[in-house]
Order: sequence, then structure tokens, then C-alpha cells
Amino acid sequence: MGLFDWMFPKKEQKITHRLEMISDSGNGFYSFGGNLYKSDIVRSCIRPFAKAAGKMVAKHILDNKQNGVFKVNPNVNIRFLLEEPNSLMSGQMLQEKIATHLKLNNNAFIYMKFNNGILSELWPIPCTSVEAVEDSENNLFLKFRFTNGNTQTIPYQHIIHLRNDFNGNDIFGDHPKDALLPLMEVITTVDQGIVSAVKNSAVIKWLLKFKSSLRPEDMKQQTKDFTEQYLSIDSDMGGAAAADAKYDAEQVKDNSYVPDDKQIAGTVKRVQAFFGTNEKIIMSTYSEDEWNSYYEAEIEPFAMQMSNEYTRKLFSRRERGFGNSITFESTTLQYASMSTKLNLVQLVDRGIFCANDVLKIFNMPPIEGGDEYVRRLDTVPVTDDRQTGAGTSEGGETGDEDDKGKLENDPSSEERDGN
Repeated sequence: MGLFDWMFPKKEQKITHRLEMISDSGNGFYSFGGNLYKSDIVRSCIRPFAKAAGKMVAKHILDNKQNGVFKVNPNVNIRFLLEEPNSLMSGQMLQEKIATHLKLNNNAFIYMKFNNGILSELWPIPCTSVEAVEDSENNLFLKFRFTNGNTQTIPYQHIIHLRNDFNGNDIFGDHPKDALLPLMEVITTVDQGIVSAVKNSAVIKWLLKFKSSLRPEDMKQQTKDFTEQYLSIDSDMGGAAAADAKYDAEQVKDNSYVPDDKQIAGTVKRVQAFFGTNEKIIMSTYSEDEWNSYYEAEIEPFAMQMSNEYTRKLFSRRERGFGNSITFESTTLQYASMSTKLNLVQLVDRGIFCANDVLKIFNMPPIEGGDEYVRRLDTVPVTDDRQTGAGTSEGGETGDEDDKGKLENDPSSEERDGN
């Protein structure tokens, strides 16, 4: 059973026959066919991004400021949908798969599967091509074609659509094929040239030109003797060769072209730049600032787009008006040195972090009672009287009026003013 059968069982395929008035709008997008992902350079560029995307934690947030309500994951059905979007993968694996699709095609699609009108599953769509089609009422649909040849037409409102390089097309992101094809051809040619040069270097190194006609077996024996005496690693001739009068020995030069390291590194760097990464990110040798730059340039925009699209498709405008949203928490993505992490501890007694928040940063398990926020006694709101230094009496009344009277009746104050 393929992924198509899991998403669209036979009993649900009848739905497509109702779309009899669908007409092609001529607005199409075609995938790269998977060939791009076979390159080790491309895969190494995408892997850090996909792994980071999988580490984001999806949460349902209810933030209704009018009623003073703030809850995390108030709806258990949505919580389980984010944690286990379908029967074959977890939320982490879904996010990694979608991130990979987005980098490869600049488009990624998630199918929202409903059961009796209730959203029950989220499926990534590994299509080979997709077309935007409309019916007579101008309702937008996407017609997907899969690797097994099956097609499925789905209303656009049931698709979570993520895009990169959203420029030339009204619906789809611009495909990276045109920009990447020349680079991939250069890399493929370089790889093939290296393999060919290695093979050719081991074919013929010396040519023996015999001055008289010999039987084939004698020529073979003479060549074998020359190889054993002068070309063998164990030879005791010290690298010197003596040619017999019966033949002339001529060395064959290898004319194979092998690109130098600078040319190869330059092409690889162009591919890395296209995917917004570099060697330090790929090899995990980055510093704190280098990771933060990569996070803000690549991962954070992806998290914002995921949050916006999930919120827009999972909730109606009325539900969003009451403060419902989907966020992708990235605290597990923030790379910080040990000194930076230790400096975060001082934020606990200021009520910004709780104890369990700090333990999570240190990759340690939570403790009982660690979710309670605390604040130092010398940190109070700015509206508090204690910020002005005014004290209170035992009866709870301030001494402001008494102090004011003393200042008004103090003759020295007028003298100071007059001076």
C-alpha cells in the first residue's frame, strides 16, 4: 500500500467524480522528478534545514486578551493532530518531509483530510506534478499527479500550501530548476571527469615498440618481463629502466583534465549559497553567532510561514478572532554557548523564565513545581508606590501628606528658594 492509498482510500476517490465542471486554467507547476535529491551536495545543503524544521514544536495557542484568557493546547484534538498528524508519521517527521519538499521544489503541499466534517489527519503530498484548475464558479482546485500514475483533484481550501521564491506565478513558487540545472551539470561533469581521469590513468602507462615481428605470446612475455622488472613496486632497479635493442620503450602521457580544488569548491559554494547555507552549517562547526544568523535567515521565515498557513487553514476567521492560532516553538533550535546559557539563569528570579524553562535549555528533565514563575522582592511593577521610594505606615497609610506639610512649613525651604 502506497502513500496515495493511505491518503485517498478507494471509497473516498468517488468524490472526484463530482467535479465534472473543472476546466484547466493553464496555470501549472511541474516537479523536478527527484533527480535533484540524488546529489550528495544538494542533500547535504537541505539536511540541516530539514532537521531544524523537525525540531520545531507545534502548539495550539488561545490568547483572548478581551476575556483575559491564555491557554496552551486547549483543544486536545488539535494537540494530537499536531503531535501525530497521520498514522504513518509524527509531527516531527511531517515537518522534516515538508521542509525537504519546499527546498527541492519551492512548493510543499499538506492535504487536510476530514472525517465527518472534522479535520482528522494531515498528509504530505509527494506529487510528481500539480496543476491549478478552476470550475465554472471560479473555485480553485489543485490536480495532483502521483508516481503511480493516479491523479487526485482537491479543493485549495483543503491544502496547506507553503512557497518559496513567490514571484512569477500567481499560485506557485518559482521552481529552482532553471537556476540549479546549470550548476548541477557543472558538478556532474566534474565528477565524471574525475572518474574518467582515474580510470584512464590506470590503462596504459608505457608503450613498447618492437623492431621485429614476434609471435603474440612472445610479445606478451616481453611486456610482462618489462612490467615486473621496472614497474613493480618491489622492483630493485631504483626507478631506472634499460631498453633492449629489440624494442623501444615510450611512456604514454595522461592528457586527462582534472579540475583543481578551487574550481570544484567554487561550484559547490554556489550551490550552498543557493540554498542559503554554508560549510560550517553543513558540518556543524558553526559558532553561536553563525547559527543565529542562519536561524534568522532560513528557519525563522519558514516557522512564520508554517504558523500563518496552519492558523489560516485550521481555524475560521471567527475562531481566529477569539485568539486561536498555531505557533511553531523554536526554543530547542536556539544554539547558545555554555556561558550564554548560564547567563539565562538570572532571568528566573525576574519572572521571565521558570525553572523548567532553564532546565529545557540545558537539555535536562523538568522538576516538580518547576513551572511556577517567581520574582525577586525588589522587582515590582512600575505602577507600584514602592518604585517611588514612598513607605507605608503600620496602618497602611503613606506619610506623603505629613512630609508635604513639613516641607511647606519649613522656613529653610523658602530661604533656599530665594538664594
